[in-house]
This record gives sequence, C-alpha cells and structure tokens, in this order.
Amino acid sequence: MSTIDPASVHPITEEEIANFLVNTPDFFERNAALLAAVQLSSGHGQRAVSLQERQAQLLREKIKGLEQRVIEMVRHGQDNSAISEKMQNWTRQLLLAARPEDIPAVITTELQKHFLIPQAAIRVWGVDAAHAQQPFASGVSEEVRAFASSLTRPYCGPNNGMEAVRWLADASTVQSMAVIALRAGAAPQAFGALVLASSDRERFQSDMATDFLQRIGELASAALSRLRSAVHAVEAD
Repeated sequence: MSTIDPASVHPITEEEIANFLVNTPDFFERNAALLAAVQLSSGHGQRAVSLQERQAQLLREKIKGLEQRVIEMVRHGQDNSAISEKMQNWTRQLLLAARPEDIPAVITTELQKHFLIPQAAIRVWGVDAAHAQQPFASGVSEEVRAFASSLTRPYCGPNNGMEAVRWLADASTVQSMAVIALRAGAAPQAFGALVLASSDRERFQSDMATDFLQRIGELASAALSRLRSAVHAVEAD
C-alpha cells in the first residue's frame, strides 16, 4: 500500500479558497449553517461579529462614503455657482465703465469687492497718449515689464520684495500675492500686470490652481484694450 508523502502535498492557498467560493455560488446554500458559525472582526475593536453583520457594516460604511462624496459634489457645485455669479457681476461692471481711463480702477476695486481681496493694483504700458499721465500708466520699470512678459501663468507665492508690490497701498503687510500678466490675445509680450495681495501667507500659494486667475487676466486684458495706442495694438496683432 502506497503512502502519500506530506511534504509533497501542495497546501491550499487563500487565493484558491477565494476562487472556489466565487466559482461555487451554491456552496453556502448547501452549507447554510456555516454562515451563522463564521465569526469575523467587527472592524471597530476586538469584538467578533457574524458574517452577515460584518457585511452590513461594510455596506453602511460604503453608503456613508458615497453620501460624503455627494455632499462634496453639492458643495463644489454651490461654490462654482457662487464664483460664476461673482465673475458675471465683475464683468458687468467692466462693460459699464463709461470712460476708458476708469477701467483700471473698476478692475481692482470690483475684484476686491466681489472676491474679498485685501489689496489690488494694476499697471498698463503702451497706452494712448491721452492716458499716458494716468497713475496706472506710470512707475513701471523695464524689469517688471520683462517679468510680466515671461509669465506663462500667473505667479502665486510669497511676497519676495518684487517691484510690483510697491504699487499697493500698504505693501508692508503683504505676505502672499498673485501677479497676472495682461496680454492682447496670444501675444508674447505683456502690456500690463495685475497684482492681487493679502496679509494671509496662505491666500496665494505656488501650488494653487490658476485657471480662475487666468480667466480674470483675459477679461481684464480685453477691457483694457480701449486704453492702448493704435501703434501698440497693431504691434500686438
């Protein structure tokens, strides 16, 4: 009589057991008492629970997770709706500006009003001679102009002492800031810069999304085109 060497017997793995149960759906029908006998960790402490109770717990946790996701989706939808309304109100004020020289002030004051931005300032160069003496058209060095033209996306981060900070009413309190280049369409050269600043060092961070700020820059640039001289407008095109 031959004997089986225990060392040659391949032990059953958990994967094989799992595959058997998945591929044998009537196993627990034939062994219904086994379901009541199986005890599992509750997942909340050391208390043991039945298989059915553990399944119910997992299902409740899954439902709770889905409910949380729905709540977050609703909140994000409400936030987006509120931002869209603010953008519409801000754009409406740009369109209502009667005089071109009023547009820079409308851009900054309305941004501060609708988006609760503590400080904002704007500078535009290459303007028509009729607006050349306005405050928004002066005090810009070539270094700042080059920096604005180099921006492919808004700069967001700490106040590093750049010249544009001095455009603000209270530069000493600025901890974080955003600098948005103003361009005519896809022109490589900027014709202005918009600065947003806060005393909160977390308000404008280097890793924050800038899509919203870019939209602000595009709308502001379009509105400010009324200030530009015909020569510079043609050069941008």
